[in-house]
Amino acid sequence: MKHIVVIGGGFAGINLVKELARKEEFMVTLVDRNNYNYFPPLVYQVSMAFLDPTDISYPFRKLLRKNKNARFVIGELLKVVPEEKKVVLSTTTLQYDYLVLAYGTATNYFGMENVQRNAKPMKTVNDALELRNHFLQVMEKAALTTDPEERTKLLTIVVVGGGPTGVEVSGLLAELKKEVVPKDYPEIAGKGYESHIYLVDGIQKVLAAMSEQSQQDAYNALIKMGVEIKLGMQVKDYVNDTVIFTNGETIATKTVVWAAGVTAPAIEGIPAECYGRGKRLLVDEFNEIKGLKDVFAVGDISLQTTDPAFPNGHPQLAQVAIQQGTRLGENFVALARSRARKPFRYFDKGNMAIIGRNKAVADIPRPRLHFKGFIAWFIWLFIHLTFLVSYGNRFKTLYNWVVAYFTKDQSLRLILRPLKKDDIMVG
Repeated sequence: MKHIVVIGGGFAGINLVKELARKEEFMVTLVDRNNYNYFPPLVYQVSMAFLDPTDISYPFRKLLRKNKNARFVIGELLKVVPEEKKVVLSTTTLQYDYLVLAYGTATNYFGMENVQRNAKPMKTVNDALELRNHFLQVMEKAALTTDPEERTKLLTIVVVGGGPTGVEVSGLLAELKKEVVPKDYPEIAGKGYESHIYLVDGIQKVLAAMSEQSQQDAYNALIKMGVEIKLGMQVKDYVNDTVIFTNGETIATKTVVWAAGVTAPAIEGIPAECYGRGKRLLVDEFNEIKGLKDVFAVGDISLQTTDPAFPNGHPQLAQVAIQQGTRLGENFVALARSRARKPFRYFDKGNMAIIGRNKAVADIPRPRLHFKGFIAWFIWLFIHLTFLVSYGNRFKTLYNWVVAYFTKDQSLRLILRPLKKDDIMVG
Protein backbone atom coordinates (compact mmCIF):
# COMPACT_ATOMS: atom_id res chain seq x y z
CA MET A 1 0.00 0.00 0.00
CA LYS A 2 1.24 3.48 -0.86
CA HIS A 3 1.14 5.91 2.06
CA ILE A 4 -0.34 9.30 1.14
CA VAL A 5 -0.02 12.11 3.67
CA VAL A 6 -2.49 14.95 3.19
CA ILE A 7 -1.73 18.19 5.03
CA GLY A 8 -4.94 20.15 5.54
CA GLY A 9 -8.55 19.07 5.88
CA GLY A 10 -10.26 21.86 3.95
CA PHE A 11 -12.22 21.53 0.72
CA ALA A 12 -9.31 20.14 -1.29
CA GLY A 13 -7.90 17.84 1.37
CA ILE A 14 -11.18 16.34 2.52
CA ASN A 15 -12.38 15.63 -1.04
CA LEU A 16 -9.06 13.96 -1.85
CA VAL A 17 -9.33 11.79 1.26
CA LYS A 18 -12.93 10.87 0.41
CA GLU A 19 -11.81 9.79 -3.06
CA LEU A 20 -9.07 7.52 -1.66
CA ALA A 21 -10.47 6.43 1.71
CA ARG A 22 -11.79 3.07 0.49
CA LYS A 23 -9.22 2.32 -2.19
CA GLU A 24 -7.21 -0.73 -1.13
CA GLU A 25 -4.04 0.50 -2.85
CA PHE A 26 -3.53 3.33 -0.34
CA MET A 27 -3.13 4.18 3.30
CA VAL A 28 -4.15 7.82 3.77
CA THR A 29 -3.14 10.01 6.71
CA LEU A 30 -4.96 13.32 7.06
CA VAL A 31 -3.15 15.97 9.08
CA ASP A 32 -4.71 19.18 10.39
CA ARG A 33 -4.01 21.63 13.21
CA ASN A 34 -7.68 21.34 14.24
CA ASN A 35 -9.49 18.09 14.99
CA TYR A 36 -12.45 19.17 12.87
CA ASN A 37 -13.38 20.17 9.35
CA TYR A 38 -15.23 23.47 9.00
CA PHE A 39 -17.00 25.35 6.22
CA PRO A 40 -15.16 28.67 5.58
CA PRO A 41 -17.90 30.40 3.52
CA LEU A 42 -20.16 30.42 6.60
CA VAL A 43 -17.58 31.48 9.18
CA TYR A 44 -18.91 35.04 9.02
CA GLN A 45 -22.37 33.86 10.12
CA VAL A 46 -20.78 32.30 13.21
CA SER A 47 -19.08 35.62 13.95
CA MET A 48 -22.46 37.39 13.70
CA ALA A 49 -24.14 34.80 15.99
CA PHE A 50 -26.46 33.59 13.24
CA LEU A 51 -24.93 30.11 13.35
CA ASP A 52 -23.27 28.03 16.04
CA PRO A 53 -19.73 26.67 15.44
CA THR A 54 -21.06 23.12 15.48
CA ASP A 55 -23.41 23.99 12.59
CA ILE A 56 -20.47 24.33 10.20
CA SER A 57 -17.93 21.96 11.80
CA TYR A 58 -17.49 18.20 12.01
CA PRO A 59 -14.81 16.03 13.74
CA PHE A 60 -12.32 14.40 11.39
CA ARG A 61 -12.18 11.18 13.39
CA LYS A 62 -15.93 10.75 13.18
CA LEU A 63 -15.83 11.52 9.48
CA LEU A 64 -13.18 8.83 8.86
CA ARG A 65 -14.18 6.19 11.41
CA LYS A 66 -15.69 3.82 8.82
CA ASN A 67 -12.62 3.86 6.58
CA LYS A 68 -9.99 1.37 7.74
CA ASN A 69 -7.27 2.70 5.45
CA ALA A 70 -7.68 6.37 6.48
CA ARG A 71 -6.54 7.89 9.74
CA PHE A 72 -6.23 11.33 11.30
CA VAL A 73 -3.22 12.97 13.00
CA ILE A 74 -3.48 16.34 14.71
CA GLY A 75 -0.54 18.66 14.26
CA GLU A 76 0.87 21.65 12.42
CA LEU A 77 3.25 21.28 9.50
CA LEU A 78 6.72 22.55 10.42
CA LYS A 79 9.04 21.16 7.77
CA VAL A 80 9.13 19.03 4.64
CA VAL A 81 12.19 16.87 3.92
CA PRO A 82 11.66 15.79 0.27
CA GLU A 83 14.94 13.85 -0.04
CA GLU A 84 13.92 11.64 2.90
CA LYS A 85 10.21 11.63 2.04
CA LYS A 86 9.13 12.78 5.47
CA VAL A 87 7.24 15.65 7.07
CA VAL A 88 7.92 17.10 10.49
CA LEU A 89 4.82 18.10 12.43
CA SER A 90 4.46 19.89 15.75
CA THR A 91 3.31 16.55 17.20
CA THR A 92 5.18 13.81 15.31
CA THR A 93 7.11 12.90 12.14
CA LEU A 94 5.54 11.01 9.22
CA GLN A 95 7.07 9.13 6.28
CA TYR A 96 5.22 9.26 2.96
CA ASP A 97 5.17 7.82 -0.53
CA TYR A 98 3.16 10.79 -1.78
CA LEU A 99 2.72 14.10 0.01
CA VAL A 100 -0.21 16.43 -0.70
CA LEU A 101 -0.13 19.99 0.62
CA ALA A 102 -3.63 21.38 1.05
CA TYR A 103 -3.19 23.60 4.10
CA GLY A 104 -4.89 26.66 2.63
CA THR A 105 -4.04 30.31 3.01
CA ALA A 106 -3.66 32.81 5.84
CA THR A 107 -4.93 36.37 6.27
CA ASN A 108 -2.80 38.93 4.43
CA TYR A 109 -2.17 42.15 6.35
CA PHE A 110 0.22 43.50 3.69
CA GLY A 111 2.97 44.09 6.25
CA MET A 112 0.92 46.44 8.48
CA GLU A 113 1.80 45.36 12.02
CA ASN A 114 -0.78 47.54 13.80
CA VAL A 115 -3.53 46.22 11.55
CA GLN A 116 -2.45 42.64 12.25
CA ARG A 117 -2.37 43.36 15.98
CA ASN A 118 -5.67 45.26 16.28
CA ALA A 119 -7.97 44.30 13.41
CA LYS A 120 -10.23 41.24 13.52
CA PRO A 121 -9.69 38.57 10.85
CA MET A 122 -12.39 36.11 9.84
CA LYS A 123 -10.55 33.11 8.46
CA THR A 124 -11.17 30.37 11.04
CA VAL A 125 -13.76 29.26 13.57
CA ASN A 126 -11.54 30.65 16.33
CA ASP A 127 -11.49 34.01 14.52
CA ALA A 128 -15.28 33.92 14.30
CA LEU A 129 -15.73 33.24 18.02
CA GLU A 130 -13.27 35.97 18.91
CA LEU A 131 -15.10 38.44 16.66
CA ARG A 132 -18.49 37.41 18.03
CA ASN A 133 -17.35 38.01 21.61
CA HIS A 134 -15.86 41.33 20.56
CA PHE A 135 -19.07 42.49 18.87
CA LEU A 136 -21.22 41.59 21.86
CA GLN A 137 -18.85 43.18 24.38
CA VAL A 138 -18.70 46.38 22.31
CA MET A 139 -22.50 46.56 22.29
CA GLU A 140 -22.66 46.11 26.04
CA LYS A 141 -20.13 48.90 26.52
CA ALA A 142 -22.11 51.15 24.17
CA ALA A 143 -25.26 50.51 26.22
CA LEU A 144 -23.49 51.71 29.37
CA THR A 145 -21.41 54.67 28.23
CA THR A 146 -22.69 58.23 28.60
CA ASP A 147 -20.04 59.73 26.33
CA PRO A 148 -21.58 60.35 22.85
CA GLU A 149 -18.20 60.35 21.12
CA GLU A 150 -17.18 57.07 22.74
CA ARG A 151 -20.56 55.53 21.93
CA THR A 152 -20.23 56.49 18.26
CA LYS A 153 -16.76 54.95 18.16
CA LEU A 154 -18.12 51.75 19.70
CA LEU A 155 -21.01 51.60 17.24
CA THR A 156 -18.90 52.27 14.14
CA ILE A 157 -17.65 49.22 12.25
CA VAL A 158 -15.19 49.26 9.35
CA VAL A 159 -15.17 46.22 7.06
CA VAL A 160 -12.05 46.18 4.86
CA GLY A 161 -12.35 44.17 1.66
CA GLY A 162 -15.07 44.35 -0.98
CA GLY A 163 -15.08 40.68 -1.94
CA PRO A 164 -17.85 38.21 -1.06
CA THR A 165 -16.86 38.04 2.62
CA GLY A 166 -16.80 41.82 3.03
CA VAL A 167 -20.12 42.24 1.24
CA GLU A 168 -21.79 39.46 3.21
CA VAL A 169 -20.52 40.76 6.56
CA SER A 170 -21.62 44.32 5.78
CA GLY A 171 -25.08 43.21 4.74
CA LEU A 172 -25.58 41.06 7.82
CA LEU A 173 -24.37 43.87 10.08
CA ALA A 174 -26.86 46.23 8.46
CA GLU A 175 -29.70 43.78 9.15
CA LEU A 176 -28.61 43.35 12.76
CA LYS A 177 -28.51 47.12 13.17
CA LYS A 178 -32.06 47.42 11.86
CA GLU A 179 -33.78 44.36 13.32
CA VAL A 180 -31.87 43.30 16.46
CA VAL A 181 -30.18 46.29 18.07
CA PRO A 182 -33.42 48.22 18.78
CA LYS A 183 -34.91 45.16 20.51
CA ASP A 184 -31.85 43.94 22.43
CA TYR A 185 -30.37 47.33 23.33
CA PRO A 186 -33.16 49.81 24.08
CA GLU A 187 -30.63 51.92 26.02
CA ILE A 188 -28.89 52.66 22.72
CA ALA A 189 -31.93 52.91 20.50
CA GLY A 190 -33.61 55.35 22.84
CA LYS A 191 -30.74 57.84 22.69
CA GLY A 192 -30.81 58.57 18.97
CA TYR A 193 -27.34 57.08 18.72
CA GLU A 194 -25.07 57.60 15.77
CA SER A 195 -23.61 54.46 14.22
CA HIS A 196 -21.90 53.61 10.95
CA ILE A 197 -21.11 50.51 8.92
CA TYR A 198 -18.35 51.22 6.41
CA LEU A 199 -17.31 48.89 3.60
CA VAL A 200 -13.88 49.87 2.28
CA ASP A 201 -11.86 48.60 -0.67
CA GLY A 202 -8.75 49.81 -2.46
CA ILE A 203 -10.25 49.35 -5.94
CA GLN A 204 -13.27 51.05 -7.45
CA LYS A 205 -15.74 48.16 -7.24
CA VAL A 206 -17.20 45.54 -4.93
CA LEU A 207 -17.27 41.84 -5.89
CA ALA A 208 -14.49 42.42 -8.43
CA ALA A 209 -14.50 38.77 -9.53
CA MET A 210 -18.18 38.88 -10.53
CA SER A 211 -20.03 40.48 -13.44
CA GLU A 212 -20.58 44.24 -13.67
CA GLN A 213 -24.30 43.62 -13.18
CA SER A 214 -23.67 41.76 -9.92
CA GLN A 215 -21.28 44.47 -8.78
CA GLN A 216 -23.86 47.19 -9.38
CA ASP A 217 -26.72 45.19 -7.84
CA ALA A 218 -24.67 44.48 -4.71
CA TYR A 219 -23.55 48.10 -4.44
CA ASN A 220 -27.12 49.40 -4.75
CA ALA A 221 -28.49 46.88 -2.25
CA LEU A 222 -25.84 47.71 0.35
CA ILE A 223 -26.37 51.46 -0.01
CA LYS A 224 -30.12 50.97 0.39
CA MET A 225 -29.48 48.95 3.57
CA GLY A 226 -27.47 51.81 5.06
CA VAL A 227 -23.92 50.59 4.44
CA GLU A 228 -21.51 53.44 3.66
CA ILE A 229 -19.21 52.28 0.86
CA LYS A 230 -15.79 53.84 0.35
CA LEU A 231 -14.02 52.61 -2.78
CA GLY A 232 -10.55 53.43 -4.04
CA MET A 233 -9.33 53.88 -0.46
CA GLN A 234 -6.43 51.88 0.92
CA VAL A 235 -5.78 51.38 4.61
CA LYS A 236 -2.41 52.70 5.76
CA ASP A 237 -2.61 52.01 9.50
CA TYR A 238 -4.93 51.28 12.41
CA VAL A 239 -3.73 52.82 15.63
CA ASN A 240 -5.35 54.37 18.72
CA ASP A 241 -8.82 53.24 17.59
CA THR A 242 -8.40 55.12 14.30
CA VAL A 243 -8.25 53.74 10.76
CA ILE A 244 -5.86 55.83 8.69
CA PHE A 245 -6.12 55.78 4.89
CA THR A 246 -3.42 56.59 2.35
CA ASN A 247 -5.35 59.69 1.23
CA GLY A 248 -5.24 61.11 4.76
CA GLU A 249 -8.85 60.37 5.75
CA THR A 250 -9.51 58.71 9.10
CA ILE A 251 -12.37 56.81 10.78
CA ALA A 252 -12.60 56.41 14.56
CA THR A 253 -13.74 52.90 15.46
CA LYS A 254 -13.25 50.10 17.96
CA THR A 255 -13.89 47.43 15.33
CA VAL A 256 -12.10 46.73 12.06
CA VAL A 257 -13.09 43.51 10.31
CA TRP A 258 -10.24 42.50 8.01
CA ALA A 259 -11.36 40.67 4.86
CA ALA A 260 -8.89 42.27 2.45
CA GLY A 261 -6.96 39.30 1.14
CA VAL A 262 -5.03 36.11 1.77
CA THR A 263 -1.50 34.83 1.35
CA ALA A 264 0.04 31.37 1.40
CA PRO A 265 2.53 30.66 4.21
CA ALA A 266 6.02 29.50 3.26
CA ILE A 267 7.07 26.06 4.53
CA GLU A 268 10.60 25.08 5.52
CA GLY A 269 12.04 22.53 3.14
CA ILE A 270 10.15 23.76 0.06
CA PRO A 271 12.69 25.48 -2.25
CA ALA A 272 12.13 29.18 -2.99
CA GLU A 273 11.81 28.50 -6.73
CA CYS A 274 8.67 26.43 -6.05
CA TYR A 275 6.73 29.55 -5.03
CA GLY A 276 4.91 31.87 -7.37
CA ARG A 277 2.62 34.87 -7.02
CA GLY A 278 1.19 35.32 -3.53
CA LYS A 279 3.56 32.57 -2.27
CA ARG A 280 1.37 30.00 -4.01
CA LEU A 281 3.08 26.74 -4.98
CA LEU A 282 3.73 26.30 -8.70
CA VAL A 283 2.25 23.03 -9.92
CA ASP A 284 1.97 21.19 -13.24
CA GLU A 285 -1.21 19.98 -14.91
CA PHE A 286 -1.41 17.07 -12.43
CA ASN A 287 -0.93 19.34 -9.39
CA GLU A 288 2.59 18.05 -8.73
CA ILE A 289 4.87 20.80 -7.42
CA LYS A 290 7.38 21.80 -10.08
CA GLY A 291 10.88 20.71 -9.09
CA LEU A 292 9.72 18.24 -6.43
CA LYS A 293 8.97 14.55 -6.96
CA ASP A 294 5.87 12.97 -5.38
CA VAL A 295 4.90 16.24 -3.65
CA PHE A 296 1.60 17.80 -4.70
CA ALA A 297 -0.37 20.95 -3.88
CA VAL A 298 -4.11 21.52 -4.24
CA GLY A 299 -6.57 24.24 -3.35
CA ASP A 300 -5.82 27.86 -2.57
CA ILE A 301 -2.07 27.35 -2.15
CA SER A 302 -1.57 25.93 -5.65
CA LEU A 303 -0.84 28.05 -8.70
CA GLN A 304 -1.51 26.14 -11.90
CA THR A 305 -1.05 27.88 -15.26
CA THR A 306 -1.58 24.89 -17.55
CA ASP A 307 -5.38 25.17 -17.72
CA PRO A 308 -6.12 26.86 -21.09
CA ALA A 309 -9.13 28.70 -19.65
CA PHE A 310 -7.09 30.05 -16.69
CA PRO A 311 -3.56 30.83 -17.94
CA ASN A 312 -2.87 33.08 -14.92
CA GLY A 313 -3.99 30.51 -12.37
CA HIS A 314 -7.33 29.54 -10.90
CA PRO A 315 -9.36 31.74 -8.55
CA GLN A 316 -9.05 30.82 -4.88
CA LEU A 317 -12.57 29.42 -4.60
CA ALA A 318 -14.14 26.42 -2.90
CA GLN A 319 -15.16 24.85 -6.21
CA VAL A 320 -11.58 24.89 -7.51
CA ALA A 321 -10.34 23.18 -4.33
CA ILE A 322 -13.10 20.56 -4.42
CA GLN A 323 -12.48 19.69 -8.07
CA GLN A 324 -8.68 19.61 -7.64
CA GLY A 325 -8.91 17.32 -4.63
CA THR A 326 -11.24 14.95 -6.44
CA ARG A 327 -9.17 14.88 -9.65
CA LEU A 328 -5.91 14.29 -7.77
CA GLY A 329 -7.55 11.34 -5.99
CA GLU A 330 -8.60 9.92 -9.34
CA ASN A 331 -5.07 10.36 -10.67
CA PHE A 332 -3.54 8.54 -7.70
CA VAL A 333 -5.84 5.61 -8.45
CA ALA A 334 -4.84 5.78 -12.12
CA LEU A 335 -1.15 5.65 -11.15
CA ALA A 336 -1.71 2.63 -8.92
CA ARG A 337 -3.58 0.82 -11.69
CA SER A 338 -1.14 1.75 -14.48
CA ARG A 339 -3.58 4.01 -16.28
CA ALA A 340 -3.00 7.42 -17.79
CA ARG A 341 -3.58 10.43 -15.55
CA LYS A 342 -5.88 13.27 -16.57
CA PRO A 343 -4.76 16.91 -16.39
CA PHE A 344 -6.85 19.18 -14.20
CA ARG A 345 -9.38 21.40 -15.95
CA TYR A 346 -11.58 23.63 -13.85
CA PHE A 347 -15.31 23.59 -14.61
CA ASP A 348 -16.58 27.01 -13.60
CA LYS A 349 -20.02 26.68 -12.00
CA GLY A 350 -20.33 30.40 -11.29
CA ASN A 351 -20.01 32.86 -8.43
CA MET A 352 -22.50 34.14 -5.90
CA ALA A 353 -22.73 36.36 -2.85
CA ILE A 354 -25.49 36.91 -0.33
CA ILE A 355 -26.19 40.48 0.76
CA GLY A 356 -29.11 40.14 3.14
CA ARG A 357 -32.57 38.72 3.62
CA ASN A 358 -33.94 37.92 0.13
CA LYS A 359 -30.96 39.77 -1.34
CA ALA A 360 -28.15 38.07 -3.25
CA VAL A 361 -26.40 38.01 -6.62
CA ALA A 362 -25.38 35.01 -8.70
CA ASP A 363 -23.52 34.61 -12.01
CA ILE A 364 -23.89 31.34 -13.91
CA PRO A 365 -21.38 31.08 -16.82
CA ARG A 366 -23.02 28.28 -18.85
CA PRO A 367 -25.36 29.58 -20.13
CA ARG A 368 -24.40 33.12 -19.19
CA LEU A 369 -27.05 34.05 -16.65
CA HIS A 370 -27.36 36.62 -13.88
CA PHE A 371 -29.72 36.38 -10.93
CA LYS A 372 -30.45 38.76 -8.12
CA GLY A 373 -32.92 39.12 -5.26
CA PHE A 374 -34.88 36.16 -3.89
CA ILE A 375 -33.93 33.69 -6.64
CA ALA A 376 -30.20 34.30 -6.16
CA TRP A 377 -30.68 34.22 -2.38
CA PHE A 378 -32.43 30.83 -2.59
CA ILE A 379 -29.70 29.44 -4.89
CA TRP A 380 -27.04 30.62 -2.42
CA LEU A 381 -28.81 28.89 0.51
CA PHE A 382 -29.28 25.63 -1.39
CA ILE A 383 -25.69 25.44 -2.68
CA HIS A 384 -24.17 26.21 0.72
CA LEU A 385 -26.32 23.61 2.44
CA THR A 386 -25.21 20.90 0.00
CA PHE A 387 -21.53 21.76 0.62
CA LEU A 388 -21.77 21.06 4.37
CA VAL A 389 -20.01 17.83 5.24
CA SER A 390 -22.77 15.99 7.16
CA TYR A 391 -26.55 15.74 7.25
CA GLY A 392 -26.48 16.90 10.86
CA ASN A 393 -24.68 20.10 9.86
CA ARG A 394 -27.23 20.69 7.09
CA PHE A 395 -30.22 20.18 9.37
CA LYS A 396 -28.90 22.45 12.15
CA THR A 397 -27.89 25.18 9.72
CA LEU A 398 -31.22 25.03 7.89
CA TYR A 399 -33.09 25.19 11.22
CA ASN A 400 -31.18 28.28 12.34
CA TRP A 401 -31.72 29.94 8.97
CA VAL A 402 -35.46 29.26 9.06
CA VAL A 403 -35.74 30.69 12.58
CA ALA A 404 -33.74 33.76 11.58
CA TYR A 405 -35.81 34.24 8.41
CA PHE A 406 -39.22 34.23 10.09
CA THR A 407 -38.27 35.98 13.34
CA LYS A 408 -35.60 38.33 11.94
CA ASP A 409 -33.68 37.33 15.04
CA GLN A 410 -31.40 34.66 16.50
CA SER A 411 -30.79 33.29 19.97
CA LEU A 412 -27.05 32.56 19.80
CA ARG A 413 -25.76 35.88 21.11
CA LEU A 414 -23.79 34.51 24.06
CA ILE A 415 -20.46 35.89 25.23
CA LEU A 416 -18.43 32.72 25.79
CA ARG A 417 -14.79 33.00 26.78
CA PRO A 418 -12.39 31.16 29.13
CA LEU A 419 -12.43 32.36 32.74
CA LYS A 420 -9.17 34.02 33.74
CA LYS A 421 -7.53 33.36 37.11
CA ASP A 422 -8.00 36.95 38.19
CA ASP A 423 -11.71 37.04 37.32
CA ILE A 424 -14.07 37.36 40.27
CA MET A 425 -17.26 35.36 40.05
CA VAL A 426 -20.33 37.04 41.52
CA GLY A 427 -23.80 35.53 41.62
